[in-house]
Amino acid sequence: MSGIVNSDIIYSYIPVAVFLVVSLLMPPMTMLIVKLLSPRSKGAEKYSTYESGSVPTGPARIQFNVEYYLYAIAFVLFDVVVLFLYPWAMIYRGSTGVDPTVAIVEMFVFISVFLFGYAFLWKKGALKWLKN
Repeated sequence: MSGIVNSDIIYSYIPVAVFLVVSLLMPPMTMLIVKLLSPRSKGAEKYSTYESGSVPTGPARIQFNVEYYLYAIAFVLFDVVVLFLYPWAMIYRGSTGVDPTVAIVEMFVFISVFLFGYAFLWKKGALKWLKN
């Protein structure tokens, strides 16, 4: 009896093993195919800066203000909140057997962490668009 159960467990892991092998082989194989099939040219034009067909003006590297990164962090913060609120609302709405008081307490904890991040951004001045 135990031999039957063990073989069933082993057979149930075959799709996982196939997925693992394919996921490990796909990136190197794709890179190899691209290297073998893509055309190569070694001219000066290839390494010049391209700006939509016009002559480049100024240096190609410019410094960005650090505030753009703060806006990106704020966007990720709000985006993650929406990502977690929607599934929570769908589970809370359905009949999953989850105690409503536990679900509401968990959401208050989650929203308080979000509000802490929002207050931190506000205190640091990350939500103000400064004009230089």
